[in-house]
This record gives sequence, C-alpha cells and structure tokens, in this order.
Amino acid sequence: MKTNKVVILRHGESEFNKLNLFCGWHDAPLTDKGLEDASKIAVAGLRQHRMQFDVIYTSLLQRAHQTVDVIRENLKYHDVPVIYDWRLNERHYGNLTGFNKRQVANKYGEEKVQIWRRSFDVLPPEITPDNPYYAKIRNNPKFKDIPKDKFPDTESLKTLMLRAIPLWEQEIMPKVLDGQRVLVVAHGTVVRALMKYIENISDDDIMKVNIPNSVPCVFEYDLSSGQRVGNIQYLADADYVKKETEKVAAIGN
Repeated sequence: MKTNKVVILRHGESEFNKLNLFCGWHDAPLTDKGLEDASKIAVAGLRQHRMQFDVIYTSLLQRAHQTVDVIRENLKYHDVPVIYDWRLNERHYGNLTGFNKRQVANKYGEEKVQIWRRSFDVLPPEITPDNPYYAKIRNNPKFKDIPKDKFPDTESLKTLMLRAIPLWEQEIMPKVLDGQRVLVVAHGTVVRALMKYIENISDDDIMKVNIPNSVPCVFEYDLSSGQRVGNIQYLADADYVKKETEKVAAIGN
C-alpha cells in the first residue's frame, strides 16, 4: 500500500496568546517564546521524523508567516513554495477581539465564554467600529483582495469551515493524493476545523478539542483509495502535548 502524509501545524505563541487576549484576525506577531518553540518544538519534530515538503500552505497573518519562516530557515526549505490563502486565517472573534479572556469570563460567565470559544455554531457578537482593532483589521493591506461579501465581522467554527474546507478539498487534498508532500501552517480554530472534517468529529465532541502551539500533526492517506490510514500522530513529546493542550483549553488569568 502506497501512502502519503500531510502535516498540519498551529503557529507558535503570539503576543495575544501571551496576554490571554482574543486575537482572531488581528495581525499579532509571535513572542520570543513563540519563535523559540517554532524552532525547538516544530522544527525538532519535523527534523526527527525526516519530514520533507513540496509545498507549504499558510494564512495571511504574520504569526503563521513567522512560523513558516523559522521552519524554512532551519530545515533549509528555501526552495519550497509557500501559498498564502486568507481561507486559512484564524477565526474572526468579532467584538471579543482584543479583550482578555478572563475579564470577559468574569463579565459574562465562564460557560458563555467557553461556548463562544469552542462551540460549533455559536457566533460571538459582531465586531463594531468602536472596537480598538476594527480599523486595523478592516484596513490591513494583506486583506485587500478578500471579496467584500466574504469579509467576516464574526465567525463560528461552522462558518470558518465554509471557507477552509473547500480549500482543503479542492486544492490541498488533490496534491496530497497526487503524492505531493504538503505542510499547512495555520491557526488553532483552523486546525480544529480540519480535524473535525478529517476525523468526522461530532458537533458536541469538537468542543473538547484544543490545539497546542507549534506541535506538528500528521495525517496519513492511502493513495489508491484516498482513505485515512491509522491515527493522528503528534510530532512532539506526549507530556508536552498534554500540558500545552490543557493550557490552551483553560480560560486563563
């Protein structure tokens, strides 16, 4: 049986991750720790398992770009083409953007915030012009080619899947099944969306899925049937994955 692997990876820790703020489409950079983890966790895992790539897909956001740059530099992937696609952008968190998760939980209750964060189809309130990040997002030149009728003011996991899954089905998977080695560097909710689709996770169970930063996730496919082979493989120490997943799941301080 001939198989091929596709690797999906969430970016390293961003400035908003560090400050425990809802980030979404705000273009936050990586922290020093985020850059370090991209090297010590992501690069180390890819190198240890001798992963090679023919193409890299990523979003329009710099925290993903910086993660890609660290990987390309450390693994000498300078000739590997990078495809930038807005459909891999993080979920738009609406008017939660820029606010501290703990403070929002104290105001609205933890249950409400967890529903906003992790439910399948509940939308946070739409971002309004008085949000400090509204203009920065709307006027980001990286987003100028996004169709106006597609530019969100808020998103749920469900609405994110409406943009991300067609990219997966129509562009990424055909390459994988053609034998190309693909790396996808994206964001927490995007990785959750792809996992939900790939693993056929229920709407209820997806609430319990959390994605650690900088940990490569490997999916293997039978090239003749196009079917998944085996289970998801994390290219990092199991204790580290568990600790970081619990950290992401928590609302924090």
